[in-house]
Amino acid sequence: MLAHIDQGSGPPVLLLHGGALDHRLWEPQIAALARTHRVVAPDLRGHGASPTPTAPFRHVDDVAALVRDLRLDPVTVAGVSLGASVAVDLAIEAPELVARLVVSGAGASGAKFRDPATLDLLARWAQAGRDRDRERWTAIFLELGFGPGRPFADVDPAVLAHVARMTDGTLDHHVPDGAPVLPVPVADVEARLPTLQVPVLAITGLLDSPDHQRMAREVAQAAGGRVVEVAGAGHYPNLERPEIVTGALQAFLREHFPGS
Repeated sequence: MLAHIDQGSGPPVLLLHGGALDHRLWEPQIAALARTHRVVAPDLRGHGASPTPTAPFRHVDDVAALVRDLRLDPVTVAGVSLGASVAVDLAIEAPELVARLVVSGAGASGAKFRDPATLDLLARWAQAGRDRDRERWTAIFLELGFGPGRPFADVDPAVLAHVARMTDGTLDHHVPDGAPVLPVPVADVEARLPTLQVPVLAITGLLDSPDHQRMAREVAQAAGGRVVEVAGAGHYPNLERPEIVTGALQAFLREHFPGS
C-alpha cells in the first residue's frame, strides 16, 4: 500500500500530489478539509515515504488499490500536475471509484505540449536530467512550477522553499544511480475524455504555462465542468493562493449533483 496520511471523518477526499513532490504539497488544504471530510493524501510510488519502483507499474493501479483497501469509494479525487493526470486516469479506468474530479495544472496523461517556450524549457529540463546536473534540473523544475520566465523574487520565499524541500527529498531518496523505472502510461486517455461521467472542477493558475492551463480546461470542457482561474499563481495555485483553492474545493464538495 502507498504511504499516506488519513485525517478527519465524513465523505472521503483523495489528494494527489505533483511529480517530484509528495503529499505535503496539499498541506494548506488538509486540515481545512478534514474538518468536514475524511482526507487521504498518499505519496505516489517513487515519492515521499512510498517505495522506489523496481519494475514496470502504473500510478493509477496503485491509487485504485489504495481507494479499495481503505474503502474510500466512491471518492472525490483532486490532483495537481502529475496527480491531476493520475486522477483523470482513475476516473476513466475505474469510474466506479470516483464521485467527483478536481484537476489543477494538468489534464489527460499523454496530452501534447504545443507552446514553443514550454517545449524549450522541457527539453532543457530533460537534458539536465540526462547530464545528472541536479542544480540545473531543480532550477528548471522550479521555473516550470512557478511560471515560465517569472522571477523567483516574485514568489513567496516560504512557498519556494517548501517545494524545494520536497524536490530535494525525491532526488535524495528515489533517484537511483542507473536509469529510473518510469511509470507505464495509460493508453489513449486524451481520446477517452468524453467518457467522463463525474462532476469536474478545473483550477488553473493564470501564471502557469499555456499548455498546463489548456490541459486542465480540456478535462472540464469534456465533462461539462467548470474552471476556477487563480490570478497571481503558477503551477501550484493551492500553495500560492491557498485560501482561493481551499474555498473552491469546499464549495465544490458542498454542491449536490444528481446521483451523488
